Amino acid sequence: MPLAELLRDSGLSCPKAARGLEISGLTADSRQVTAGQLFVAIRGEKADGHDFLAEVVARGASAVVVNSPNLVASELRRKVVVLRGPDGREVLARLAANFYGHPQRKIRLLGVTGTNGKTTTSYLLENIIRASGGEPGVIGTVNYRYRGRVTVGSFTTPEPVALFSLMREMADSGVTHLVMEVSSHALSQGRLTGLAFDFAIFTNLSRDHLDFHETMTAYFAAKKLLFTEHLKNDGAALVLLAEPMNSAKPNPDWGTRLVKELLTTGLFRPWQESGQGIPLLTAGRSRGSLRARRAEISLAGIEAGLVLPDGEELAVASPLTGDFNLENILAAVGGGWLAGVSPAALVRGVAELRRVPGRLEKVENPDGPEKKGCRVFVDYAHTPDALARVLATLRLLASGRLVLVFGCGGDRDRGKRALMGEVAGRGGDVVLITSDNPRGEEPEAIMAEIERGLYPEGMALLPRGRAEQLLASGGRGFDLVVSRRAAIRTAIRFARPNDVVLLAGKGHEDYQIIGRSRNYFDDRREAALQMAVIKR
Repeated sequence: MPLAELLRDSGLSCPKAARGLEISGLTADSRQVTAGQLFVAIRGEKADGHDFLAEVVARGASAVVVNSPNLVASELRRKVVVLRGPDGREVLARLAANFYGHPQRKIRLLGVTGTNGKTTTSYLLENIIRASGGEPGVIGTVNYRYRGRVTVGSFTTPEPVALFSLMREMADSGVTHLVMEVSSHALSQGRLTGLAFDFAIFTNLSRDHLDFHETMTAYFAAKKLLFTEHLKNDGAALVLLAEPMNSAKPNPDWGTRLVKELLTTGLFRPWQESGQGIPLLTAGRSRGSLRARRAEISLAGIEAGLVLPDGEELAVASPLTGDFNLENILAAVGGGWLAGVSPAALVRGVAELRRVPGRLEKVENPDGPEKKGCRVFVDYAHTPDALARVLATLRLLASGRLVLVFGCGGDRDRGKRALMGEVAGRGGDVVLITSDNPRGEEPEAIMAEIERGLYPEGMALLPRGRAEQLLASGGRGFDLVVSRRAAIRTAIRFARPNDVVLLAGKGHEDYQIIGRSRNYFDDRREAALQMAVIKR
């Protein structure tokens, strides 16, 4: 693409002598630069692209975007076109949209944001769109997928070049609707510059990513950007409202707060009111314009009667289980309804989703029909709120004890570790604290911080004992097992037949990050291997 065309409406000025310069591609990664590309220097958390300009020019870049031309050495300026841009990521997003021909204009975009529930909601929406005759594409935590093609990505929401390139492929292949899990990182870093969604959905907010955002207020503000900065004027929004809490220390109702703040902007109006503004729909188990009139939740799944905003009642059935999945169904049904999906397709789409990878996923015995023994589930729950919800759901299943194996990631929000320990101690009968993705931290140090949560106000929720003895004796307590493989093996081999074992924190992930090494490790595979060798 000629440089002048690439820079159109990007906020960058094109030197007259370089207008016809052909640009072969874009990148912000100095290691990926090839001849003829344009390189955008971004100041990141761990590295600054401006420090690699000499390498970029040596690799054959035709143009570079920098914060200040003074950052480019004089000898390099003679070899490359130097452009000045105020913010690297936002500029990169605008250029990527131009380079790939604005594929977002050919697809209806549905954005889902929140701490928990994004992935399940995206799977439900994918099924709902397909049931309505549409062709869905999904960009999310588990993978990026469309028309039978599946790619595992590095980020929930990709960086701009990868994002627009993928959308171009989707648009060219006939995708009609793109469901995107929108992360707070992507929103706060400007990765979505140039994108305007047709529909935006908020699921919930609870403690997570405070190593990046520092405060819940900042985390909330990042999520809010999806609605205030990235929603079309003729689009629509859905906010899921939390259930009223009876706890002495209830969690803040971020959904209600979001609704109030959006309405105050003057850009939005309640869905049921006519007039100017983006229609804002609320949903919840017992309140909102879309709500559940009745719900039966069991191990077999969910059966519920949902009252649509127009008053029609929808009878839905799903093999998914748990209060949190009822909320995910409400979010997906609301999003589908806003997108014009018929009631019949909404029902069919919900019913046809059998499982979501790593989300309360049951591990089957690989040697055939399930033998007598404990039941094992894997779930991605890695926040206090998500873990509490999954444990509460599995209480319905456990005629015996609830055995929990979990840890916390290294180089991430340390403040939630003790909170996770407290949730585990209150919700589990036997807790094995182990490694998650320790990254650059010592696993034992992370585990010790989790252990402190088992002693709220100096009182132990569970006594400490040796894992094998606790499990085999039928008792309650906790232990620390550094090796995740050993913790899973111990939990499954020594649990009693009517116990339920939950492997939490990693879900669909098939790796474990130790130091700088990324090693293959899948909770589901490890559990299946142990279940296959148990002799009962």
